[in-house]
Parts: sequence; structure tokens; C-alpha cells
Amino acid sequence: METDFQKFLDELRSRLSVADVVGAKVKLVRKGKEYMGLCPFHNEKTPSFTVNEAKGFYHCFGCGAHGDIIKFEMEANGLPFMDAVTKLANKAGLRVPQISHENPEEVQKRSSWYEITELAATYFEKNLRLPIGQEGMAYFLRRGFDENIIKKFRLGYAPDNNGLCAWLASKNVRESDMIELGLAVLSEKNGKIYDFFRNRVIIPIMDKRGKVIAFGGRVMGNEQPKYLNSPDTPIFNKRRVLYNLNYARDKAFEKRRIVICEGYMDVIAQAKFGFDYAVAPLGTALTEEQIAEAWKICPEPTLCFDGDGAGIKAAIRSADRVLPMLKAGYSLKYVFLPDKMDPDEFLKAKGADEYEKALEHTVPLADLLWRKNIESLPTDTPEQKALFEKTVLEEVGKIGDEKVRSYYLQDMKKRIYDNFRQPINTAPKSEKGYSKRNVAAKTKMRPQPIKITLDDLVGKFIVSAMLCFPSLIGEYEEKTGMFEISNPDLKQLFEKMIEIYHENEDISYIDFYHMLQNKGFDKYLSGLWEVKMIRGQNPDIRKLRKEINNKIIEMQLQQLEKEMKQSLREMEASESFSETLFERYNMLEKERNILLTQQHEDDIIS
Repeated sequence: METDFQKFLDELRSRLSVADVVGAKVKLVRKGKEYMGLCPFHNEKTPSFTVNEAKGFYHCFGCGAHGDIIKFEMEANGLPFMDAVTKLANKAGLRVPQISHENPEEVQKRSSWYEITELAATYFEKNLRLPIGQEGMAYFLRRGFDENIIKKFRLGYAPDNNGLCAWLASKNVRESDMIELGLAVLSEKNGKIYDFFRNRVIIPIMDKRGKVIAFGGRVMGNEQPKYLNSPDTPIFNKRRVLYNLNYARDKAFEKRRIVICEGYMDVIAQAKFGFDYAVAPLGTALTEEQIAEAWKICPEPTLCFDGDGAGIKAAIRSADRVLPMLKAGYSLKYVFLPDKMDPDEFLKAKGADEYEKALEHTVPLADLLWRKNIESLPTDTPEQKALFEKTVLEEVGKIGDEKVRSYYLQDMKKRIYDNFRQPINTAPKSEKGYSKRNVAAKTKMRPQPIKITLDDLVGKFIVSAMLCFPSLIGEYEEKTGMFEISNPDLKQLFEKMIEIYHENEDISYIDFYHMLQNKGFDKYLSGLWEVKMIRGQNPDIRKLRKEINNKIIEMQLQQLEKEMKQSLREMEASESFSETLFERYNMLEKERNILLTQQHEDDIIS
């Protein structure tokens, strides 16, 4: 069966053009034998995303994204494997073969659960348009939701008459399934079941495929609780679902923006004004799983919160959640609406143009992290300042990604220095005074770092190691991107190696070598004695990793030493104290010490 399914996948790939599938999301321009466009997986202004129609894959030289039509559908649309396959099969006019290893009864049961929630959604929709639902319809109309919005979001009404249980029972739905799906509750007093949602307007919650999986209910007056969501069920996990993602996904890709707000009423209100890329969590603070879902669509989602205390607290909770998850290119940004308004109130009061302006003026995560602490901790005494610094840096320490963490440390230390350190010299402003020169130092552009250039010996060793063990390319491609290879022949060889590797990540040394020979690198390869040396020694790949790590650290240390000497020369040449130069020297020194420690630890481990 697996062999048959593999044949089906091959047929699917042959039926569909990779340029057509990718082109539905990315504007592609033909460049020779390939297509190019802006990568949908990371922010870029210069196209580095290519589509090779002949070979059936896409590749981004900026972020490393690589795959075929199935992987693109999964990554670009946030779909599970089988959902991506099914979507493509429908487009190609193919039928997906059954490959599930689950018990057929379990598969049927899951299918019936979706049928039951669909029946419930139909029931709520129907009630909204009956005399019993007049109050619910009046509520939606007061909110400004017209017929198109009501139909699109399948809004409904739950009367207070236990009607849903009776409706489902008439469709032969078992009481146990009603309870399991959160549609009914069992009374402990009399053992009878009752509707979970009563006398509320109803908002169906759908998964990414548009299937109804749960419901949200809102009272029409001031009763409590104001909102009531379905409990977790076999087909609904509130931590993983973002409301409206099924509608917002495509528009968010197109606009390269996704807005996360506090509730589904805000989402619907934004859609009414043309902002079709809004989503919301469901009865919980934004979770790590929901952030990961949003990142599949946009690397920097915009969190739009009410400008009141609750909105600020929600923003801070999201910042606490996301810090350990941060990675290069992925973060959050924030919008706080004025006058304690929510998006619905703001749009009604000020209109779509002003809301668009608000979305364009966002607060970066780093600024929120700073504001969170500077506004909550006293900093009047030296001891309080020390505690503030300790608290901020401990929060930064929660960031898992080493590179992102290092940049946050630099940023926060600079803010602490700028806010708390006083000028050493307080002489009056004059031509020779400190103040004037300090202003000049602050406005002077920061010295540009010296470019790291790999010398021939180091460059040839690293490239040769990667040729002998192609898997090292995947491990070190990002790190080696910070270096410039001075030898043009070696640089050209290395770029071709990366290209070949991404086409076949499991390639062997022999095949790798022969492919490079066939592409015109035979003469250069024959003179690359480092390859012969490495092959002759037959080394352990772990030993090669250690040697590569050491050489990379040595090159970085050389650069830092040069930059530190340059900073010292500039400080010595300056006629007065410069905070900017002093801070830069300290930063470089700390970076050097980190590298020295890392080098020492590697030596101990080995």
C-alpha cells in the first residue's frame, strides 16, 4: 500500500507544475531556466527565492527553505501532510488512496464528530432567522454585522429551551457524543442532559480546513460569563486553534501581515471593514502553539490590543510566552489602540484609514520588554538600578536562540547605559567642554565592522571538509555566511556545492565529486590537496566539526582583535571621553571573552 501511495505522490508531482503551485502565493518572474520571487517564508526586499520547474523544487538562498509542491503547501499554508496532499490532488483531479493505519472504526468516529458539529452549526444558524432568534439577530445588527458578514461567519443563536439536544437526538446522535463534543452537559441532580450553550449568540469555530470544530457563545446583555467557549474535545484544542485562520490565511499571505486581537468579535468587526487577515485566541492568553501557527504565515505577527490595563497585561503575557521561542527573523510586534478602545470601537469611531495607520505604527517586542520593566520597577537608587538591570538581563536570558539572545543583550545594555549612566565630565558647554564633544561623539556614525575574509588555507580546509562530508554543508552553511571567501575559484566552487547539496541532501562524496567534475570544476578539484589529505586520514566527522569550529572561532577572534585595536586608537585620538566608543570597546571585549570561553570549553570536552 505504501508503494502504491508513493506512486500516487509521484503522479501528483508530475501532474502539477511547481511554478503554478508556488505562483498562487508568490509573484514569480522568469529568469532564464528558473523563476524568481520574494520568499514567502522570511521578509526580504531583494528576491532570493527560486523555483526550478524542470527539477520540481523551490529554494531560497536567504533562509534555506527548500522542497517540492507538497512541502510548499504544508509550509506556506500551515497544513498537515495529508491535508496538503488532498488539496493538491483535488487540483490535479486525482483521488487520494486510503493509507490510514488507524482502526477504521476510529476514522469513522472522527468523521462523525465533524458531522455532529456541522449539524449543531446548522441548528444555530437556522434559529437566528426564526422568531425565537430575533433578539440574537438584533444584537448582531446593533454591532453593525450585515447579512454578508452573518453568512460568512455562520453566526447563529442558541435559545434557552434545550433545543439543540432534541435536534441532535432527532438526527440519531448519541448523548455520549453530544457530551464529548461539548454540546451538552449532564446534570448531576437528575442525570439528564442539557444544552451547553443557552440564550447566547453563537460563533462557530473552524479549523484550517473550514470544518466546524467548536463554538463560542456571547450573552446579549451584561450577564456573566460574557463569553463561553466549547471545552477541549477530541477535535478541538483551544491552545492550538486561532479563530478565523481558515479565512485569514490566504489574505495574510497576500498582505504579508496577520493581526492577532483579543476576541472573535474584534475579528469579525475587522473583516467588516476589509481587514480580512485578523485572528484571535479562544478564551486563553496567546499560547506558544498559536504563535507557532501564526509564524507559519507571517514571521512578525501584529498583536492588536485594547489600550486599557487588560490589553497591556495581555501583551506582556504574550511577550513572556514568546521570548524562549524567538529565532532569527521571527518575533512579535504590538499596536495599542488609544482611549482604551478595542478594534471594533476604533473602526466605528475613526474608520479604516486611521486603523491602517495604527497598524503601520507598531511597537517592537524589544521596546515592550523595556517598557514592561521601566514602568514597573523603581530606579531611583543605585541598588534599584542594579536590580532593574539584573531583572531585564535575566528576562533576556530566557531567549533560546543564541544569536537573537546576544543581540537583545547588546540592545538592553545600551538602553541601560543610556538611561542610567551620567556623564563623567560636567563642565559647562564651551568649545573645549565635554558636553559639546559628547554630543558630537553620539551623533557620529558607529564604525563599520571589519569584513571577515577567509584566508586560502582556512577556506580550502572548510570547503574540502564539506566536500568529503556533504552533511556538514547543512550544519555550517549559515555560520559560513558571515565570511567572505577571497579566492574567486574557491568561492565559485563553494556556491556550486551548496546548490548541488540542496538538490540532494543525501548525496555521497563520490557522487558529489563527480557532479562537480561534470560542472567544470575538475581542474580545481584535482589541485585541492586538502581533500586528499582529509580522505587519506579517514577522520571521524566529530573531529572535523571540532576543527571547523576552532577555525571559525579563530577567524572571529582575529576580527574582534582588529576592531578592539581600532576602537582603542579612536579613543586615544579623542580629546575627551566618548560614551559611544567606550561602550563599543566594552561590547567587543565581552564578545571576545565569550568566544574564548567557548573555545576553552570545546577543548575540555574534546
